[in-house]
Amino acid sequence: MTTTEQLMLPGQAAAPDGPNDLTGMFLIHHAFRRDLRRFAAAVTATPAHETRVWRALDRRWRMFGTFLHHHHTIEDAAIWPVLLGRVDPSGRATLEAMEAEHGEIDPLLEACGSGFATLAARPDEDVRRSLEIRIVAAGERLNAHLAHEETEALVLVQKHLTADEWQVVEEKSAKGAYSFRESMAAVPWVMHELPADARKRLLKMAGPVLAVLWRLTRGGFLRRETTAFRYA
Repeated sequence: MTTTEQLMLPGQAAAPDGPNDLTGMFLIHHAFRRDLRRFAAAVTATPAHETRVWRALDRRWRMFGTFLHHHHTIEDAAIWPVLLGRVDPSGRATLEAMEAEHGEIDPLLEACGSGFATLAARPDEDVRRSLEIRIVAAGERLNAHLAHEETEALVLVQKHLTADEWQVVEEKSAKGAYSFRESMAAVPWVMHELPADARKRLLKMAGPVLAVLWRLTRGGFLRRETTAFRYA
């Protein structure tokens, strides 16, 4: 079997060998992990009365949720169902766990979203304290899920999907996924805090258009990050 050199990023649990280049998967996992870490720090340190900052955090949380929802939707609709017809009972248990974990994570994220929205509307120290607990719980659960996916589910992707089939998945992921505004937001979001070698790899893969979009969008993104994560 032909293998592709896989990307390994900070916090990543595994990078299974195989014919498919899983760079896109690992890049978005890196962004999720980074965001969860920064949100937890922000919720702990941001005073409840800083309504302007909470409004920025609320907007930022909703952006995070948009990208996470799309990621899970693609997995549940375009990856796990294809694999289910090809794997053994152990593999089936892994894939069923992936879907079940998505279902466990969603209510935690919704509860966090409610907390951000409340604090964006008015100061409430009790809500901030509750959100502090919820964001840690959501982070622990999602981080465990990402690690499970990297160590077991992506092994199945490498074993049972051809490079051509994986290309179809990536095309489905990109096609009509986001509005124009969301697509523009995704560029600096993925690039933010990437190690230099990973950034270079992504720019080489995606070509000059991505480099141009990054130059156009990163300044505004960083300004918004500075506001939202002022206390992080």
